[in-house]
Amino acid sequence: MSEPLLKVDDLRVEFDTRHGRVTALDGVSFDLMPAETLGIVGESGCGKSITALSLMGLIPSPPGHVTGGRIEFEGNDIAAMTKRRQRQMRGHDIAMIFQEPMTSLNPVFTIGDQIAEAILLHQDVSRGEARNRSIELLKTVGMPEAERRARAFPHELSGGMRQRVMIAMAISCRPRILIADEPTTALDVTVQAQIFELMRGIQEEFGVAIMLITHDMGAIAEMADRVAVMYAGRIIEEGDADEILDNPLHPYTRGLIGCIPLLGKEARDDGRPPKLAEIPGVVPPLHLLGQGCSFADRCPLVHDRCHREKPLLTGSTHCVACHATQMEAA
Repeated sequence: MSEPLLKVDDLRVEFDTRHGRVTALDGVSFDLMPAETLGIVGESGCGKSITALSLMGLIPSPPGHVTGGRIEFEGNDIAAMTKRRQRQMRGHDIAMIFQEPMTSLNPVFTIGDQIAEAILLHQDVSRGEARNRSIELLKTVGMPEAERRARAFPHELSGGMRQRVMIAMAISCRPRILIADEPTTALDVTVQAQIFELMRGIQEEFGVAIMLITHDMGAIAEMADRVAVMYAGRIIEEGDADEILDNPLHPYTRGLIGCIPLLGKEARDDGRPPKLAEIPGVVPPLHLLGQGCSFADRCPLVHDRCHREKPLLTGSTHCVACHATQMEAA
């Protein structure tokens, strides 16, 4: 077994709010192996993007504070690095595809100039060479008419093209880890499939490890080797993607899988299409989290212990944090 490329151990992040200091990440731990795809899945507000920003050293301070734990990249603690060293690491060692490319790309600079800027920041090359590399990167990510697109501005490209630009920027310095934060948001299913195929090709060509952040269990089934399910700032289930999809243990994971639309479902007795399953309620505000399980108010298996005691993540290869599941196993 090779050593983890990235090791997150008991990570805690807190934010100052008008309700006082609240915990956004509560003891998050996971490993990312070389050339592996790890899926981080959960609803909006579960802590997925905060986890990614923590890995990049981008938690805004104030109001955010990394108050505990370690984030080790090849044995070096990212949280303990100087700001200068973190800037050197971002883009060169760990790169990120942000959720909405239109808000990440500068509207007044051409696509080629923005990709070239990322190259110039981390590599000792001339501006002309950086611009030539930006065109080659656009070709690598399947951009049609790459030379012409390099002279275009972000608003002149479609959503799928802009996402390809973000991927080209992310791989411009051949990082060891690629964090993809909802990389197919607002894209139609055909373009989503193309983006996933592109990411798989990049992984095979460069050997990059991918951390895929998503709310879509269908994307997890398509891309992930392992998956960590997050809820209210904690990982509540973790294991091999196939195992979790075939045998989900946590009620929340079962709910996420149940929300996936499936073709071929039998119609109801009245002839209408089958109802799509849903998880009742919403993720609770962080300042209202109690001492017990944060999913208790939405859980169909809730009992008294769930409101009193926070469940611990237990297991070896397939881990779960759920009193009801652990009682069943006992």
